[in-house]
Amino acid sequence: MIVLVDPQMGENIGAAARAMLNFGLTGLRLVRPRDGWPNPKAGAMAAGASSVVDNARVFDSVEDATADCGYILATTARQRELYLPVYEPGEAMAEIKPRIDDGQTCAILFGGEKSGLNTNDISLCHGILTVPLNPAFSSLNLGQAVLLAAWEWSKLAGKGERFPSRMDDAEVPTQADTDGLINHLFAELEPSGFFFPPEKREVMERNIRTTIKRAGFTRADTQLMRGIIKALARGRGAGRAASEE
Repeated sequence: MIVLVDPQMGENIGAAARAMLNFGLTGLRLVRPRDGWPNPKAGAMAAGASSVVDNARVFDSVEDATADCGYILATTARQRELYLPVYEPGEAMAEIKPRIDDGQTCAILFGGEKSGLNTNDISLCHGILTVPLNPAFSSLNLGQAVLLAAWEWSKLAGKGERFPSRMDDAEVPTQADTDGLINHLFAELEPSGFFFPPEKREVMERNIRTTIKRAGFTRADTQLMRGIIKALARGRGAGRAASEE
């Protein structure tokens, strides 16, 4: 549950709703929105997340907005004179998830754009959620702040969908494939005079071998590199032949 306390601009409420739905959160509560509710600017900014805005509930106080909650965190960028545990977003979600799994309703409070949450509101909470920020500029846009928390929730809850990497299907080269590339390269470096002075050749070959193996080539990469070596060798041969004419 995301609770926005004294939000000022409808656009920021919409941005928060959009960030929520991006990461699978839908429960939005508003406490004393400055410009009233509903606010058409919130719906416009929310774009495809208008369902979150349309279903938002409005309350007159933080107490009313969180009355059914078993666990509440307050977001703030400033240290407060309150004896409450302080969590970074990932740590906060680790506190919230088992409670939600047990059926509790949990809420994260975000203050208004001008001054954030007041100390009385924070005192109603079980802990503080804060993001380590540049101390010279620690002000986050409301939508950004909600996005950070929602992202951490999504990671922990496994709500996000990630497209697969093509590397997952890439064929791994055999030892013979890799050795073939390395030996091919050595054979073409030999006439170029690369291995100089001769007494350093063994070390140079070893360094090349470990560099290629460390690169983590796929089988297709190995074949591509051999094609490049062949093309360079042909070019060198053609250039040499032209110079001899």
